[in-house]
Amino acid sequence: MSKLIVHATSISCLIGGTWHGVLISGPSGVGKSDLALRALSKGCALISDDYSVLWRSGDHLYAGAPDTIKGRIEVRGVGITTLRTRHFSRISLTVHCQNSAVERLPEPEFSDILGLKIPTLRLNPREASSVAKLLISLTQTVSAPSIRLD
Repeated sequence: MSKLIVHATSISCLIGGTWHGVLISGPSGVGKSDLALRALSKGCALISDDYSVLWRSGDHLYAGAPDTIKGRIEVRGVGITTLRTRHFSRISLTVHCQNSAVERLPEPEFSDILGLKIPTLRLNPREASSVAKLLISLTQTVSAPSIRLD
């Protein structure tokens, strides 16, 4: 099984009795950890902050934390802290964070990760509604399976 380490924060949210992972990517300083922290305050759990280990098992993508940062998150202005975590989660959605405005009615977008097409949402993480948008998008996509590219 091949693993990939990416510069991304990952969280897991309980929807319909099942934990679903979200991979949050974007440039340094865009607000990935802040978005994750606000999602954690809504009941989600941290998988990994800043770097995530990804692997594929069958038709599913999973994320976990590198051992060196497991269970910790950087809270800007507070420091490194320990929060509720899950060891790993199946990734159901990727969120690409950007500082620019997001298209109002975007076409469906997917990210190709380890040969799987994962539904992708573009967000400006600084908007007050960004966590609600993340949770709505995740809820809408959990019934759609990942698509193999081969």
